[in-house]
Amino acid sequence: MTPPRYPLRINVGFLVHQPIGTSRDFDFDFPAVQLSPDFELIELKGRAHISRTTQGLLVEAEFSGKLMQECVRCLDEYFQPLSANFTELFSFRYRRNVESELFVPEDGFINLAPLARDYLLLEQPIKPICRPNCKGLCSYCGVNLNETVCEHQAQPVQE
Repeated sequence: MTPPRYPLRINVGFLVHQPIGTSRDFDFDFPAVQLSPDFELIELKGRAHISRTTQGLLVEAEFSGKLMQECVRCLDEYFQPLSANFTELFSFRYRRNVESELFVPEDGFINLAPLARDYLLLEQPIKPICRPNCKGLCSYCGVNLNETVCEHQAQPVQE
């Protein structure tokens, strides 16, 4: 099965001409999705609540998924759970004095992938660890101490 090309691109054109306060929910559920060339998630789930306001379309979204990471201690790969919530305003182009840098496109389709990617990236740990009790690698021979015990760990540290 081919992954969707623009998985988080949604048609909101119908909301532009609706009365203020009109809203709609959009649900997302993908087994695997690539939000950018360098950011691929599995089990991406999310919901976007989009409301019509006087300034534009208010997007309140929550996303969660798993990202392949490398543990800084043992160097094994594992899936890091990530989740993020965000609220952004897609303003109408004709509105003045709006601080938003996001605009409702003329074709009525907004792409939430760049926003979801940015907010999920912010949730990535600086030092990803596969599990809290990860023992890491032996500093002498490099063996993974989660899988085996080496003779260097039994020797007392000499100063």
